[in-house]
Amino acid sequence: MLASEREAYLAHLAVERGLSDNTLAAYRRDLERYGQFLASRARDAIADVTRDDVAAFASAIGTGSDGGSALAPASASRVVVAVRGWHRFAVAEGWSDDDPSVEIKPRAVPKRLPKAIPTDAVAAILEAASPEDGPASLRDRALLELVYATGARISEAVGLDVDDVSLEPGGESVLLRGKGRKERVVPVGGYATEALHAYLVRGRPALASHGVGLAAVFLNARGGRLSRQSAWAILRAAAERAGVPDVSPHTLRHSFATHLLSGGADVRVVQELLGHASVTTTQVYTLVTRDTLREVYASAHPRARG
Repeated sequence: MLASEREAYLAHLAVERGLSDNTLAAYRRDLERYGQFLASRARDAIADVTRDDVAAFASAIGTGSDGGSALAPASASRVVVAVRGWHRFAVAEGWSDDDPSVEIKPRAVPKRLPKAIPTDAVAAILEAASPEDGPASLRDRALLELVYATGARISEAVGLDVDDVSLEPGGESVLLRGKGRKERVVPVGGYATEALHAYLVRGRPALASHGVGLAAVFLNARGGRLSRQSAWAILRAAAERAGVPDVSPHTLRHSFATHLLSGGADVRVVQELLGHASVTTTQVYTLVTRDTLREVYASAHPRARG
């Protein structure tokens, strides 16, 4: 019975909330682990679950005592959110009279500052993305220029179709589809516009000739849509050539946000550009700029030190 209830909830998340395939896969893993835990406690239906069951599971995933891997606070918090959502859905569907998870809160996750790199390091990575003038190099430069110019997630960038890109003078922009398939239009700056134009005119046709006429902007060597994994590899290779260490898939996105705020952009504007549902998510970047302000103050003000 638990399996059918779980599948109904996952279908609800896919259809009603429009969650991405990756997010749905994570929810499935989390709820399957929860289902195995409940089975070990002889809970055959979601209506049989008690508050103690939920609390015990929330504790077990942090230590691995349920037989799974011990999860870090952020991952454990995500699992508890999935469990709570499933129980709320069960009450709404009439499968259960009470929600046993209502008092079980996700673990507090220490706030980590996003990793950003200086503008000269970004420039070095972008230059290193195109060591040659062939179609792949034009694509790699256009991809990374676009990610930094728009703050797009790499998954959003590789998901672009040709019709999502406008390079008309004065209206240069891209239509990005973010989490929950929410759409936003983001302006594209001059460097990224030039790189995209060069790729679309001189690079993409050569790559497309090997495929079956896909509408994707960024194509692989076989003419198919470039994958997220390949895009990450492109970023890592460019960073290595540029001598910039510890670059992650989100580095350019984090740098985009931090550099905008450091330049005086309003946090709500950055929120819209990033596609954050809440400004609270965006405000973590303001902590980075405050640190920079303190450093500048300490080094420049004549009476900053006693």
